[in-house]
Amino acid sequence: MSISSSRSRSRLWRSLVVAVIIVLVPVLLVLGSIRLLLTETYLNLEYNKPDFPADTYGFTLQDRLYFAPYAVQYLLNGAEVSYIGDLKFSDGSPLYNDRELEHMVDVKKVIQGAMWALLGAALVFTLLSVWLFRSPEGRLVWRNGLIGGATTLLIAFVGLIIYLLLDWDNFFDSFHNLFFAQGTWTFSYSDTLIRLFPIRFWQDAAITVGLVSAISAILILIAAWRWRVK
Repeated sequence: MSISSSRSRSRLWRSLVVAVIIVLVPVLLVLGSIRLLLTETYLNLEYNKPDFPADTYGFTLQDRLYFAPYAVQYLLNGAEVSYIGDLKFSDGSPLYNDRELEHMVDVKKVIQGAMWALLGAALVFTLLSVWLFRSPEGRLVWRNGLIGGATTLLIAFVGLIIYLLLDWDNFFDSFHNLFFAQGTWTFSYSDTLIRLFPIRFWQDAAITVGLVSAISAILILIAAWRWRVK
């Protein structure tokens, strides 16, 4: 094998590894941010905001703080839909109707798929990092991948923010139609899912995911640019 051929393969290999890291970084930051939202802590922070809309059909703050964690826990655990299907109003009627329960089954599949993707991305990133840190050249590849991934995420977010400001409703509809069959995710304002998670909840969630991901990306960029590979 000639020296030039060996160098070409080495450059190609480095480029491929950098590309993999560039893909992994946004996945880790975005899905990691989403996982932070799937907690009772976030629900407490969100529902206790002074300007969070009250439920016109009667849920109190305490009701939301009691019922909403069941929905979040269901999305993450291995329980059947009866985990939330058995919940009742004070008069004994079911908390969720059949359409809401069917949608929650669909949401659970998406969320658990995303969490497996997060775990897989974290595993691949960790293994790559351990391997690359064995040599100065590898550490440089790792650094370049971080810079590329963080930059890619920030550029994508700028475009997404412009889109959200121009047409939130279209984004919300398009996002749901991407993962769920059309017509299966729309509900009445009197349905429990809307009462627990009104549109304001999703707007705040999108902003939070964006801010956490963007701040993380900026910190990665600062650290990577300041880090001198040895």
